[in-house]
Amino acid sequence: MGRLDGKVSVITGGAGVIGLAAGKLFAREGSKVLLVDLTEDSLREAVASIGGDGVSHVVADVTDPHQVQRYVHTAVERYGGIDVFLNNAGIEGVVMPIIEYPLDVFDRVIAVNVRGVWLGLKYVIPVMAARGGGSIVITSSVAGVIGAPGVSAYITSKHAIIGMMRTAAMECGELKIRVNTVNPSPVESRMMRSLEDGFDTLMKALNPEEPQQPAKEMLMEKIPLGRYAEPEDVANIMLFLASDESRFCTGGVYMVDGGNTVG
Repeated sequence: MGRLDGKVSVITGGAGVIGLAAGKLFAREGSKVLLVDLTEDSLREAVASIGGDGVSHVVADVTDPHQVQRYVHTAVERYGGIDVFLNNAGIEGVVMPIIEYPLDVFDRVIAVNVRGVWLGLKYVIPVMAARGGGSIVITSSVAGVIGAPGVSAYITSKHAIIGMMRTAAMECGELKIRVNTVNPSPVESRMMRSLEDGFDTLMKALNPEEPQQPAKEMLMEKIPLGRYAEPEDVANIMLFLASDESRFCTGGVYMVDGGNTVG
């Protein structure tokens, strides 16, 4: 007996490390899974790594309303509806001070991380309501509750979707749809390698004469449990929020940060 038996889950950013970890776990717990991401090859690899007849994919750009509608319609056509929506797609942008931050990069981060989440809500909510309710889990970050230099676009986007989640939770209560965010600390991933490189470059530019501690070491020192999260650490909380075990949980911000934000 799986915790998601009979449910249909849609996961955006499904080829990334968190989306893939959640996809594996959700499928293992009995859910049909539709992975959504930008590239066919990465999605095919993700589906193959999960295995099973109840897992498939669709290529879509989450910033495009027509493509968002297409992945929603695909879930309905293949599986009959949507019970769980993991609104997970996101990008990091670059690491630069606000006055130097490229406008086009800022716009793209906001488009993916905010507009993409909003469009997902806009088109998934009616389909989920038609099934009698469900669970929406939005991936925010510790960046949604703290500030950090050099990542203004990312910080802004992750704060914004917490506000969006709270609004959606209030609007969706009568529809029996629960909406929550999961807020990971740094996760072992390509994204964090990109951010670490950016932080290292920024610190070197600000203090060229001083020896620099690697960004990863500095970030890990702020985490009481002494390590980055693994994708599975995040997926486990997502599973709880997706399942009926969290049936009275909505409007919540669920930190998965090893204590990163306690101080």
